[in-house]
Amino acid sequence: MTVLDALDDAALLERAQAGDAAAFDALVRPRRSRLWSVCLRVVGDRQDAEDALQDALTAAWLHLGTFRGDARFDTWLYRIASNAALAVARRRRERVVDPTELPEDTDLLRDHADQVADVDRVRRALATLPEQFREAIVLRELADLTYEEIAAHQGIGVQTVKSRLNRARAQLVAALS
Repeated sequence: MTVLDALDDAALLERAQAGDAAAFDALVRPRRSRLWSVCLRVVGDRQDAEDALQDALTAAWLHLGTFRGDARFDTWLYRIASNAALAVARRRRERVVDPTELPEDTDLLRDHADQVADVDRVRRALATLPEQFREAIVLRELADLTYEEIAAHQGIGVQTVKSRLNRARAQLVAALS
């Protein structure tokens, strides 16, 4: 156990804002998988999600000094991640799947094909949503942000968030039916 492991988020944040890269890493490490999941749900592709995550972490490090604490650090970080993912999605609208990446075993191939088909259906359904709906539902369902945090992130009222989530869910159900 290192000295950094014993520090709470506030102390890590203070050290990271002072330029301590190890403190930033200790602060971000427990959030990394959830950040990656947010990116993955927005872009729908593992490699693009990794690119978006790297962009987000770089942006967070570079702009750490602008974090004022008006919102939770997690909320701030998820906002950066979702914005980075949206930017990657805009840059890479179409992507061809490399068939050589698929397993050769036929049972595994069939299982993988079924999973890919399910993931692809959900990804296509998410893609049909207006951007602000897609972002809201990803932040709520995957990043587990509260309505208030999503409202702050999107610059809208809580009632508007609830409406967007309700409409997004209804559109997803219709798209998946």
